[in-house]
Amino acid sequence: MDYKDEQINEIEALESIYCGELEILATEPFYTFAIPIKTEEYESETGNGLSCRLEFTYTAKYPDEPLLISIMEQENFEDGDEKLKAHLIEQMNENLGMVMVFTLVSTAQEWLNVQWDKIKLKREENAAQKLKEEEEAERRRFEGTRVTVESFLNWKEMFDEEMGYTKRKELTDREGKKLTGRELFMTDKTLDQSDLKFLDDGDAVKVDESLFQNLDDLDLDDDEDDPDYDPNISDDSA
Repeated sequence: MDYKDEQINEIEALESIYCGELEILATEPFYTFAIPIKTEEYESETGNGLSCRLEFTYTAKYPDEPLLISIMEQENFEDGDEKLKAHLIEQMNENLGMVMVFTLVSTAQEWLNVQWDKIKLKREENAAQKLKEEEEAERRRFEGTRVTVESFLNWKEMFDEEMGYTKRKELTDREGKKLTGRELFMTDKTLDQSDLKFLDDGDAVKVDESLFQNLDDLDLDDDEDDPDYDPNISDDSA
């Protein structure tokens, strides 16, 4: 087989197929050429789609032996070019003995489309998950914690304790309310036992009888015995 002629014939066919896209980089010692590929949705400005530049170099016995492939200028590849290159090497081994560049370019194009579909689906799922999380967070913020009577009372008790409200209220109540004798007696349980305790101490009450002697000597006026006594007239008006 004349490998050189076989390679030139393939180059001419590729220039017809990829008119304006195929770029000849070198002719000696063997042809080196490049063909760009991209997905339909590729846009460099928005980061959509995948693209790369495939560079091929013939070898002395191509197509009976593999040619050299380089993957350049990858855009938006998430895992680099290793997987694509491994896929193309596998295809080359399956097509040895026949010209295969068109097959390899078509295989690479299909691989890009499949990978972009996966990436796009992943992005959509991530965007949907993010939106769901944002909506859930907004719903929780709007609704807040559902309040029951029990939870409110527990919260208020803790709040009052933290703010010192309970202690201040108790102090204010004690200072602002003067207890009556009855309330004091009812409140202080020690008072209702004070007299009994005093008697239980065993101290006898001593009475000074001299204080009650000579009562007859006291000059006690009895206005009611005065025949001129008028209860309606006070001493001040006399």
